[in-house]
Amino acid sequence: MLFRSVEFFGEGFAKRIIKDYPKADLLIGNNVIAHVPDINDFVKGLKVALKDGGVITMEFPHLLKLIEDCQFDTIYHEHFSYLSFITVEKIFAEHGLTLFDVEEIPTHGGSLRIYGQHQEYTRTRPVSANVETLRAKEIAGRLKDMEYYKEFQQRVNKVKYGLLEFLINHRMKGARIAAYGAAAKGNTILNYCGVKHDLIDFVVDISPYKQGKYLPGAHIPVVNEDELRKQKPDYILILPWNIKNEIMEQLAYVKEWGAKFVIAIPELKIIPA
Repeated sequence: MLFRSVEFFGEGFAKRIIKDYPKADLLIGNNVIAHVPDINDFVKGLKVALKDGGVITMEFPHLLKLIEDCQFDTIYHEHFSYLSFITVEKIFAEHGLTLFDVEEIPTHGGSLRIYGQHQEYTRTRPVSANVETLRAKEIAGRLKDMEYYKEFQQRVNKVKYGLLEFLINHRMKGARIAAYGAAAKGNTILNYCGVKHDLIDFVVDISPYKQGKYLPGAHIPVVNEDELRKQKPDYILILPWNIKNEIMEQLAYVKEWGAKFVIAIPELKIIPA
């Protein structure tokens, strides 16, 4: 059977699938659950499509890390939800699914990988101590305290002011400043901070599909990495901070002319190459 329609996965779609295909022993969704517009219908679909005794594993950015590290640049149009373990556990339980284990992983600046099953199979796979540990960690991290969320804006503003202060002060001193990584994170922070071409000369990206284009809103040109050697900027602002170590290793040669790396989140840091 071929599915030719375009739609989000949900309860109705899952019911159509199991008419022609067996239920799944394993359902995997990495960086999916935060993207669905109706999370309850999505989880209902998982319940329908999962075989008795089967396992669901989902991976998604962790709200606790987003707030702790002021990762506001990961908040953009393709995400419908920013999820804590406490919230996801309640949603799954509402639809007859138990989360029996969870892992904290470094992906995207800090993510969770959850493991779920039908509620009636908890004797087969007992709930891991990791579940209670993380639940307690989120409560201690104030994820159930509304005031904590209200403080987030003030911390975001500090990041904005710190980045603008750095860019303006160093431009006034004649510094050449480039950026690395024409990704969603970068576009979000640059547009929020109001950074334009007058503050950053160019953005390097290894994708040939982005080179020769301009960042939306900021209108900063996207160029090939060769431009770093040609123009020898004094500072390189790393926009995808979650892979900063990989990028700094890749660009280690910029120490030849004394360039330094800059990270804006969670706070401004200047790192020698």
